[in-house]
Amino acid sequence: MGMFKVRVAEVLEETSNIKSFRLKRTDGAPFDPYPAGAHIDVVGPTAVVRQYSLCSPPDDLDDYVVAVKLEPESRGGSLALHDHVQVGHELEISAPRNLLSVAGGADRHILVAAGIGVTPMISIAYHLHRRGEEFELHYFARSREDAAFCELLEKRSGFGERVHFHFGLEREQQPAVLNGAFARLGAASHVYTCGPQGFMERVRESAASVIPEDNVHVEHFQAAEPVDRAGDTPFEVELDDEVYEVPVGQSIVQVLADNGVEVDTSCQEGICGTCIMGVLKGEPDHRDQCMSSSEKKANGQIAACVSRSKSPRLVLELF
Repeated sequence: MGMFKVRVAEVLEETSNIKSFRLKRTDGAPFDPYPAGAHIDVVGPTAVVRQYSLCSPPDDLDDYVVAVKLEPESRGGSLALHDHVQVGHELEISAPRNLLSVAGGADRHILVAAGIGVTPMISIAYHLHRRGEEFELHYFARSREDAAFCELLEKRSGFGERVHFHFGLEREQQPAVLNGAFARLGAASHVYTCGPQGFMERVRESAASVIPEDNVHVEHFQAAEPVDRAGDTPFEVELDDEVYEVPVGQSIVQVLADNGVEVDTSCQEGICGTCIMGVLKGEPDHRDQCMSSSEKKANGQIAACVSRSKSPRLVLELF
């Protein structure tokens, strides 16, 4: 997976349940460039791996900044980082990966975040501001106290006039605000969103009424509700002329690993994109949240940790 060590240079309490961590390479070298909207794997003190979006300027390679929300039912990821990680501690992280690419050739970009979902939008906003592109950031939260990075966005980002805060709105009030934000969009405009699943669905629905569906880009922090597996059937995967049966209840990744074929994977929930493989033949049954609608329609890739097959056999390749 290409993990390497970093040192925690700063820890800040952004809200009562969100901390930001500024990371530096232990060897003192700058980080490699990364695209806006990217995320990294972070191995916490309990060896639990979680994905966190980079929310620092993409052209600032001296530091990586991630923000971690303490989840009420944490299984050791966010809780360990909040309770045990301090300045000077070392962590292991991966190289950045990107599933929320900034579209080229867009006439306008609208960034829409709810809660901790603001993190990837901050790096995208920095990128767009540096390039002089037309954009707005709409940030929804229960209250100002629950919203991380307010002071940064307002006063220190350089693009504070492009940030619109929406605090304390009821769910039924959100569509009117979204429709207003999207009113001037055209066919070449793009919308990016991150937040709770229901919120992102409202954003997608509102945006798709005025721009093409593929112009709406979504970043998932959590997997959706599990699909109904009652109709699952076994299928075969072929890789490098070897054929393996994938039974009901096992994933492609698990079967390949049992047969000595290691596929890089991280979240095991279909949201990070680490395990994507190429599809040479066959029709995948896509169950991930990391590929776009057009990528799924093309059937050229599959998230091997969660997706299955609609055809008796999939012929795959490792990227």
